[in-house]
Amino acid sequence: MKTIHAVYESGVFRPLEAVELPERTEVEFEPRPTASTENHKGELDGIYAILGERYQSGEKDVAARHNEHQP
Repeated sequence: MKTIHAVYESGVFRPLEAVELPERTEVEFEPRPTASTENHKGELDGIYAILGERYQSGEKDVAARHNEHQP
């Protein structure tokens, strides 16, 4: 028996690594949130806050400035 780590998204458990089972194999498991779940949520909150600020910046064409940071 092997432990499979997965992420729950949009009503589906998505494995984080390859699973060697035939397609449509029924499995039984008891979901147990890991400690990293809360850590990732905090990281994503920060990213969404930054993206939200850029979205509200009023910049119309961000693609035009894509390479500004390149040397």
